[in-house]
Amino acid sequence: MAFTISLYAALIIFCLGLIFKIGTWFTKKPTPASQDMSALHRLTSGIKGIIRTIVSKKILTLITVFILDGLLQRKVFKENPFRWLIHILIYGGFMLLLLMHALDSFITQALFPDYAATLNPFMFLRDFFGALVIIGILLAVYRRFIMKAPRLTTTPMDTYAIVIVAVIMLSGIFLEGVKIPSYTRYKQMVEDYAGLEEGEEDYQALTAFWVKEFKTVAPNINEPFSPELIETGREYHEMSCMACHSKPQWAFTGYLVSQAVTPIALSVDRAGIPAVLWYIHFLSCLVGLAYLPFSKFIHLITTPLSLVVNSVMDTSADPANIATRQALEFDACMHCGTCTNRCSVGVIYEHIPNAAILPSEKLAALKAYVRGKSLDEATVKLMDEGLYLCTNCRRCTDACPAGINLEELWFTMRERLLEETGPTPLALSPFSFFRGLNQERLTEEAYSKPLTQMRAALTAAYPQLTDTAAPLELTGSLALSAPAQSSSVCFECQTCTNVCPVVASYDNPQEVLGMLPHQIMHATNLGIRDLALGSMMLWDCVTCYQCQEHCPQGVKVTEVLYELKNVAIKNMNKD
Repeated sequence: MAFTISLYAALIIFCLGLIFKIGTWFTKKPTPASQDMSALHRLTSGIKGIIRTIVSKKILTLITVFILDGLLQRKVFKENPFRWLIHILIYGGFMLLLLMHALDSFITQALFPDYAATLNPFMFLRDFFGALVIIGILLAVYRRFIMKAPRLTTTPMDTYAIVIVAVIMLSGIFLEGVKIPSYTRYKQMVEDYAGLEEGEEDYQALTAFWVKEFKTVAPNINEPFSPELIETGREYHEMSCMACHSKPQWAFTGYLVSQAVTPIALSVDRAGIPAVLWYIHFLSCLVGLAYLPFSKFIHLITTPLSLVVNSVMDTSADPANIATRQALEFDACMHCGTCTNRCSVGVIYEHIPNAAILPSEKLAALKAYVRGKSLDEATVKLMDEGLYLCTNCRRCTDACPAGINLEELWFTMRERLLEETGPTPLALSPFSFFRGLNQERLTEEAYSKPLTQMRAALTAAYPQLTDTAAPLELTGSLALSAPAQSSSVCFECQTCTNVCPVVASYDNPQEVLGMLPHQIMHATNLGIRDLALGSMMLWDCVTCYQCQEHCPQGVKVTEVLYELKNVAIKNMNKD
């Protein structure tokens, strides 16, 4: 009774936690567009989207993705067969154990009326599935702590996931191992099902049979036994026990433990070790089940959801559904590190110790931000840096085994941070080119506001940008790097300006940009810092390298612009 009540309590907590988690997908607001949307509006839009998908051809895509990517982990296999093996062993074995064993009273008994935990094939399958999980855990520990996969970080949640699964599996195996030779367990079974009492002749015969065939360790009953006694015991076994018990050897993991325990089985039994192990196993299972919606384990549910949702949605979908999907994607991340391994700028982390540069860590930080967790200014700046250093190469999105559209997530979160934390010089970096390509996804005000604010800040820092009468006080050497010093050989042929796509975008480029590329090179050579550093051309440059590739003098034009931009930001920060 206590077991049933506790199981129902854990299931109730699990269901309530899952409902709460689903609720956050409709209440959290990751995108700027979702800030004014109600949860009811997003829920209604989501239901409409599900209905439209079900009655369309997209349902075939959804089913295909669920089977190939959700169940068979196709994307994981393509990326790394070794990690796929680990994931299949743990995920597959654990889910089968959960359905067949932990929830046997709800599922297995309903499917198989003659089910018994000590009867084959269920006993063998339980050990087989448990062995798969144990092997998967050992391989995961080997990969994470011995192989030390590059850029793979371990969080407390990762450690908890490994520990809780290991406790559940090992306590189950050891519990099974000490129950096989347990005389107390055998005695209780005989009294309940055979109707025999200790001391009777028939009881002795059945006990002898179990000692010989089922490896029970009984006090004062040892081999060898007479054939007649064994035969009598077999008859009682067939009448009372055989319908529910298979040979313990089929439970191969527990049987190996029982062989090691046999010499001390009576002492272990008298000490109540089987009961202790039962409580450890029982409580760890209940804790794991109840805590699942609040832990990393939630990806068992959210990752397949993310895969199927992203397979039928794109950027043209309802903004309400995009916001809901992105809130779901934060929970779908399994922190596997695949995106970080594929990140084109991940190598920068070796020189800039900001974990938010790595996609998997950046996602965790953004999740805390979206969930309303209070973050200090330094943490927000680190998130900013991680977001703006992204080159929008899409490699993380293509590799993500959970199907998360990371590129779009970075875009929407950058826009939200721009709106909530104010302008930053990084908004006028090459990221501005990516914003321009996605301008139709933003309102005119949302697109232009951070640019206008940042340009105002630049104007305040460099009056020469708008006031040609301002004194040129900051003259002299710029102390540039070797590539940037290549500007000294420029003879102002204007090739860089003529091939520049930014210059070609304006009818009167000098009025908009302040100075053109060849003029910036000349100002740099003269050491006129205000002119060189104050030009909008630095910030509108899309880093296409056309100027640098066409320069007949080999001037590293793009490198010069890069370094001037860094000098400008340093001076602004000083002010």
